[in-house]
Amino acid sequence: MIISASRRTDIPAFYAEWFMKRVREGYFYRVNPFNSRQVTGFSLKPEDVDAVCFWTKNPQPLMKHLNELDDRGINYYFQFTLNPYNTNFEPNVPPLQDRIDTFVELAGRIGPERVVWRYDPIILSSATPVSWHLEQAELIAEKLENATSRLVFSFCDFYGKGQGRLNRALAGTGITLEDITKPDKSGELDLVARGFKTIADRRDLQIFSCSEEVELADIGIMHGACIDSNLIQQLFGVNATSKKDKNQRSACNCVESVDMGMYNSCRYRCSYCYANFNESMIDGNCLKHYPDSPSLLYEYDGEIELRRRPPSGR
Repeated sequence: MIISASRRTDIPAFYAEWFMKRVREGYFYRVNPFNSRQVTGFSLKPEDVDAVCFWTKNPQPLMKHLNELDDRGINYYFQFTLNPYNTNFEPNVPPLQDRIDTFVELAGRIGPERVVWRYDPIILSSATPVSWHLEQAELIAEKLENATSRLVFSFCDFYGKGQGRLNRALAGTGITLEDITKPDKSGELDLVARGFKTIADRRDLQIFSCSEEVELADIGIMHGACIDSNLIQQLFGVNATSKKDKNQRSACNCVESVDMGMYNSCRYRCSYCYANFNESMIDGNCLKHYPDSPSLLYEYDGEIELRRRPPSGR
């Protein structure tokens, strides 16, 4: 069983103490994000967990617990999103240099192969044109020398509530957005992809796209997977599930996992984020976080039967 912690919120940054309490007690409750009455329990005992994939923009609050995770025999790796955006796009993240320092420190502790650099998403705008992205990616890559072995990127998806939030965040700034995935922007998309590939090659990084329909294999960029059974096998010698996660978008190559998080609970409030789709709910949901609860949000009485493997098995 693979644990995702989490696509829906930044657990290392904001809920590290809760996560460690769940590890110590050996279980957590997953709540259906669309029906809070549907609750399922899952084991967090090392014998039941193939690996934990942490998703974060700032793992610093969790890092003091890494020795304990190691001592308990928990396998883990990080998807570390490291973008260079200003407060129009990422209003509450720590300064870029602080996050780079944290990235380097983390890689020094657990190894660069266990810290994946995510440049996610690439937002093309009047303030962040192609040349800006390539310049910033090169500067970050230079500072991450020998601190990672893998670069993953995606293009901003302009759809649904995420687009509305981004448009509202940029209102009055004079910044105009461009959808780099549209056919008339294929030239810009190609420049970005080729530029990122050159940067990756120069630093000896593997490079993958994330949840993209566009084919980039002709320039050496393959479709990647964030919850990656092959990577887990390479890192930990564990043969985890290879079944595609049917709950993700069709272009997503991730394998099945159990997510610990809840939507509308990340205090970073990035303007492009799909996991915070209702701004008014964030503060309320954060008040529903109880450190002793088996679930990230809400409190539950009574016992719930624990699953030691997903319904589909390993």
